[in-house]
Amino acid sequence: MADDDKIQFQNLRNKKAIKSEKTLVQTPVKKESKKEDKKTEEVKEIKEEKTGEVTESKEDKKEKKKPVPIIKKDNSKVYGRALRISLKQSVAIGKFIKHKKIENAIRDLELVIRKKMPVPMVGELAHKRGKGIMSAKYPLNTSKEFIQLLKTLKVNSIANGMEIEKTRITEVIPNKAPDRMHRSGRTKFKQTHILIKAREVNQKEVS
Repeated sequence: MADDDKIQFQNLRNKKAIKSEKTLVQTPVKKESKKEDKKTEEVKEIKEEKTGEVTESKEDKKEKKKPVPIIKKDNSKVYGRALRISLKQSVAIGKFIKHKKIENAIRDLELVIRKKMPVPMVGELAHKRGKGIMSAKYPLNTSKEFIQLLKTLKVNSIANGMEIEKTRITEVIPNKAPDRMHRSGRTKFKQTHILIKAREVNQKEVS
């Protein structure tokens, strides 16, 4: 019986030794696979540098999202909050740019800043002889603020898929904002909220 036990013990030792040898043999294979992956990546990079074409992997293709479809609208708007401009001048400029193209309105307000085109206003103001205007003025600061709003309105209308040539300014709604006191507490700043709306017009309305 002692001899049988020795034989079994030797067999177990031999099996363990064989398993350890297998693990030792398999470990360098994994390292070689990693080295091969690095080599393939380096080869791809060299090809991309030579050809200028980027080879996309499967993961990169999955990460790419589908293009979002643009929802076309026929109207756009912009809102200016608490602008430091006069309410009276805002009302006059609103009437001045209404029913115009956005680009034409910007062009006319730039002429107002250069003092080449006056804005008709109601009240006891200086008369503009030879221009067919009862009373008018050159509101410079208000025109600058309106130009910034009209530029953002143009961008919004393009984002909505509207044709700029067919868009017209339909509404200009100025509202009085609460006055803000100066640091000294004696003077007040005039503030105005402005809402400008534009709409894409049909061919019949354009003509």
